[in-house]
Amino acid sequence: MKGNALELKAVTRAYGQVTALGGVDLDVAEGETVAVLGPNGAGKSTLLSVALGLRAPDAGTATVLGGAPLEALRTGRVGVLPQESGLLEDVRVGELVSAVAGMYPGRPDPGRALRAAGIEELARRPVGRLSGGQRQRVRFALCVAGDPELLVLDEPTVGLDVTGRRALWQEIRARTARGRTAVFATHYLTEADDYADRIVLLAGGRVVADGTPAEVKALVGGNEVRFALGGADPAELEGLPGVRHVSVTGRDVRLRTGDSDATLRALFAACADVRDVRVESVDLESAFVTLTGGRD
Repeated sequence: MKGNALELKAVTRAYGQVTALGGVDLDVAEGETVAVLGPNGAGKSTLLSVALGLRAPDAGTATVLGGAPLEALRTGRVGVLPQESGLLEDVRVGELVSAVAGMYPGRPDPGRALRAAGIEELARRPVGRLSGGQRQRVRFALCVAGDPELLVLDEPTVGLDVTGRRALWQEIRARTARGRTAVFATHYLTEADDYADRIVLLAGGRVVADGTPAEVKALVGGNEVRFALGGADPAELEGLPGVRHVSVTGRDVRLRTGDSDATLRALFAACADVRDVRVESVDLESAFVTLTGGRD
């Protein structure tokens, strides 16, 4: 029977007068891949820091793999890929990964981590001669060097090209298929939509949505009508039947509507010069903007 890899109960954390987390509850089951999303300042990095034991909550509790977060981290049961981390410039990639792997119980094979990150061919290259994307793959190799039960990843694909991103996610999903767990924060909403089993959406230090990508998008509901129109009047468009939300950027207009047929009939009757009309299901970006109040 699966347990929880991560549990946060009523976690609160403030920095002076600013509340970064305001009573957050979160359970992540073993084997899940969970995306933590939110606008800047929503509390994502603070949540991950509390989960790792790097910051203590002002109130509430955090449990990782059944015990204290720092103990799970100390014993190598958690692998971390931070958003920003330095690397030793004057050592070779293979030497660095070997050194880190040697710190874990059982001294796992560093070649396995090199293969997981797709950097076997870089093993003899000095870290200082790597590109940004190659450095990120080295960081991922260090993250998985101990074959951790829980991966905590903050913006894991920054600096990677399309092929590198796909390869990294294939490796992560292969690990969760074997019962490992992954919790990640990202600004790439398509990655959350494509690879997460579940999305936890934060805004203002609180959870505003929690569910599968489909469930989060369904919270907004309806369709989007997109079209080009010069001089669009948002107030007039808000009065069209079925319209719930209006977004105007230059000539590009988006209408979120609960009745796209009625909206389109009224739109064509009111605006003869509408062009490039498209009707689409609400995507994760639209749900993100709506549920977080449009903050970035």
